[in-house]
Amino acid sequence: MAVRQLSLSKALRYGPENQSLLLVRIGWQYRQPHAPHGLLRSFATQSPSEPGKATGYSDLPSDSASSKTFSSPSSRSSRSSVSTPAQSPSSKASSRPNKPPEDWDDNPDLTISAFSQLPSSNFGVNQHMVINDEFKEALRQILWQFRAPIRYAFAYGSGVFPQGKASSVSPENLHSSPSPAISKVQKGEGKMIDFIFGVSYTQHWHSLNLQQHRDHYSAVGSLGSSFVSRIQDKWGAGVYFNPYVTVNGTLIKYGVVNLDTLCRDLSEWDTLYLAGRLQKPVKILRDDPRVRLANQVNLISAVRTALLLLPSSFNEHELYSTIAGISYMGDPRMSLPTENPHKVANMVNNQLPNFRRLYAPLIENLPNVAFQDARCSRPNWADDPTTNATLVQDMDPVKRGNMVRRLPKSFRQKLYFRYQSKFQIPQLEFNKMLEETSDEDPTRIKRRQGGRFEQRIAGDDQQALKTEVGGIIKKTIRWASMSQSIKGFVTAGFSRTLRYLMEKRQKYKQGRSTPSQETKEKPTDQAKENLKA
Repeated sequence: MAVRQLSLSKALRYGPENQSLLLVRIGWQYRQPHAPHGLLRSFATQSPSEPGKATGYSDLPSDSASSKTFSSPSSRSSRSSVSTPAQSPSSKASSRPNKPPEDWDDNPDLTISAFSQLPSSNFGVNQHMVINDEFKEALRQILWQFRAPIRYAFAYGSGVFPQGKASSVSPENLHSSPSPAISKVQKGEGKMIDFIFGVSYTQHWHSLNLQQHRDHYSAVGSLGSSFVSRIQDKWGAGVYFNPYVTVNGTLIKYGVVNLDTLCRDLSEWDTLYLAGRLQKPVKILRDDPRVRLANQVNLISAVRTALLLLPSSFNEHELYSTIAGISYMGDPRMSLPTENPHKVANMVNNQLPNFRRLYAPLIENLPNVAFQDARCSRPNWADDPTTNATLVQDMDPVKRGNMVRRLPKSFRQKLYFRYQSKFQIPQLEFNKMLEETSDEDPTRIKRRQGGRFEQRIAGDDQQALKTEVGGIIKKTIRWASMSQSIKGFVTAGFSRTLRYLMEKRQKYKQGRSTPSQETKEKPTDQAKENLKA
């Protein structure tokens, strides 16, 4: 007890986010052991420990006071890696469970309007990446330059999270007068920073933004907010981008999306355009309870899809590369000389701790997959970018059939139709099966468990399953990405579009001339094979 008090007092001498990281490590050291249960519950080594104290997580937005914790992910042999959150002054918050029920994603309520309606008090904290305080504040100051209301916002891309060595694409600083924090994080490279803004009313938002920032828009803006909103909502993936605009002395690109469109793509994967972006580490600057719930569905769906593509044993690099590669499978830019061919590998290699923060808590709550690596018993393993832990999954067709049944609705239906043709199932029998697996039953809450059809899909030859799933991913993404790219010529204007294509061409050339950064662990051959499937 004395040691723990000393450690906690030491943490108080650090800044808020550094306190969070230090307390995460303390919580791990004093985690409560869990009795192993079969192969997927045991690890090579286990260390003696005792129940841990609450851990703080200070990087959450102020309007989610009930969600104040984050703990480093751990092995399945310690089920309490997400530590008990600090008690909220609100009695209502303190009565909420610390961990969500195992079936939270069976029937998620995407109509919620408050963080207190989420399944647990620390639900979705894995989505919040910890970055430099000054850099985070500089990004938030950019949002304050928009008078139009932004309900949800995140920053993403290489301008926020480094993806490799310094680029030679833009030797000059693209920012006119950036914040010192931005210059420090980008090391003087001056990379454009990408944002996505989630808004409640598309036309109203553009009406206000056109009045304040008419120069952000191409000639399309002269046609009015009604025309702009129709282009956004009716064409492509539902996103309207304004690239190469300067705000607060910083060059940015921002995309505007309706919250309903965003939540639908996150929960159903109808285009995978925005869902794919949020399957990789991003910095959430303004949070929304409905989006947080939908994105958690998106993240756990990405894990399940990757597990269907991976063998019984694999490592973290293979898992995260497979997940990160989902959104690039059908992207036409990857087949044209307009993107770095090593983009996925560089992203995972340079952001491994962030991928671990994002996905390891979800893996811990899945019944058919677990970390199985002695290194996971080390106190600081979650923050170690050189650790490439091994995982195992149960290949039982029943459990894998349950994964198929719990894939996002739109994506799952495409997979069903694909296998109806492959298995030559009569149409009447197939229609009856679809009716039985419908998620929309207002009379009762249905637990989504796979039946014989889902088990047949999951039990298909591994290479054949990769081909079928990969084909659906490509088909889903190709249309949305291509139509969104075509829309960019109209919304961005000719000069900005040409500038964008030239920079992408330079990145492609640089990527071709520079081999991907190799990790010190086993190469991700399995992940590369999955991307080709």
